[in-house]
Amino acid sequence: MLSVSLKKILLKGEVLSLLRGLVKTITSPVVIQDREGDVLVADLGMEVINAGNVSADEAFLDKNEKRIPIAIGDEVLGWVTGTEMVEQVAEFLNYSVNREFERKTLAADALDKYREISLLYTIASKMSNCLDVQEIGTLVIEEASRLIRSTSASVMVHNEQNDCLEIISARGTSETMRSLKFSTNEGIAGHVFMTGKPELVNDATQDPRYAINENESYALICVPILTKDKTIGVVNISNSERTNYTSQDLKLFTALVTQASGAIENAILHKNKLQEERIKNNLERYLSPQVAHAVISAKGEVSLTTSKRKIAMLFSDIRNFTTKCEELEPEQLVAYLNEYFTQMVDVIFSHQGTVNKFVGDMIVAMFGAPSDILEREHCAIAAAINMQKRIKSLPIDWIRDNFITGIGISSGDVIVGNIGSPQHMDYTAIGDEMNIASRLQGLAQGGQILVTRSVYEATQDSFQFKEFGTLPVKGKKKLVEIFEVIY
Repeated sequence: MLSVSLKKILLKGEVLSLLRGLVKTITSPVVIQDREGDVLVADLGMEVINAGNVSADEAFLDKNEKRIPIAIGDEVLGWVTGTEMVEQVAEFLNYSVNREFERKTLAADALDKYREISLLYTIASKMSNCLDVQEIGTLVIEEASRLIRSTSASVMVHNEQNDCLEIISARGTSETMRSLKFSTNEGIAGHVFMTGKPELVNDATQDPRYAINENESYALICVPILTKDKTIGVVNISNSERTNYTSQDLKLFTALVTQASGAIENAILHKNKLQEERIKNNLERYLSPQVAHAVISAKGEVSLTTSKRKIAMLFSDIRNFTTKCEELEPEQLVAYLNEYFTQMVDVIFSHQGTVNKFVGDMIVAMFGAPSDILEREHCAIAAAINMQKRIKSLPIDWIRDNFITGIGISSGDVIVGNIGSPQHMDYTAIGDEMNIASRLQGLAQGGQILVTRSVYEATQDSFQFKEFGTLPVKGKKKLVEIFEVIY
């Protein structure tokens, strides 16, 4: 609260000079007292100033004399007492103290504006390149504690998965408190989070929303962290000692949190993106990009619902692999296999395929699951051709000379989905067409690509084929027609 001293105003030379000129013709004294009744001026003609603790009685004042207050609004700063020109002296002093109050108010407003602008500039420059949410939270607390007296402060963000508020940065808070999670409808912080409106609470223990914890607070300010469309957390600052926060404290703290909100949101988004990328990279070591995306995008439990759908299946296997294994040390063989699988998976993924599994040196891939592909047969043949060509272009001579593969492709309706136990599931396909593709792979010689009639009919305008023969299949009356892809 701004204050004006009547004594200091009277000490100004120009004020006393004007007062002396105003009362030079009067014949009785005018006495000026402060709010407690102590005399500041006993006789303007005698220029008695700072008369100490001289009382009104000691100044020989008549009880019938006029006594007019000097005030700013409802606050009385002193009194003017006398018989002559009392109103004029009081009017002049009231004008002087109110003008001084206005001057101080303007100066205080200018200072507050400067502090606010300086605060926003400082916090913006510090946060401009920061993408760590805890570091930003610490910066907010440091700036707030520097400007507003406090014994503790904390930044809490909303954990959407558990629907709670978690402390990411704190000062003056015990380690036990920092590890706690708070309900979004608990305490003053929960109320601020739910309403999105800042709160200033003096004597917080008397507030029915106050949640008792290890950091008891007498006064606190809580401000929401707001983004464009939602509240993502709250920032608290509090004092355990008796103090009264002001509206200016609330204004400054709100400006600080508002400035930091964008940086906190960006840091949270960046953290989530990094985490998603790590998960995605790990998943894509085992799953195709389509399945990995389905797993990451799933809300709650991953479904990848089991259903009947039309897909193309590709089986690829290295000819005489067991014999080749005997020529190499196990470590070298594994290194070559890993290189081979890396290259083959890259080709399959680039043609929108999903790697179903590795069985020894065999690769099983699907085209059209989990994401539907209109030209699934075309993608499967294109992948098979590029797989055969990629082997011949590998920089390792031994792989080029010894990894000779046969590929079989079929298409049709199969059951696709998560199959297994709750502890472990495989996203796979089951059906006759899978068995037929496996049989075709077994028939194919090194470098050959064999397909069924359904694959041939879907792609005959795009690739060259020649008839290969027929294949009897257990449980089917008709023989399966086989075509070889010419590439």
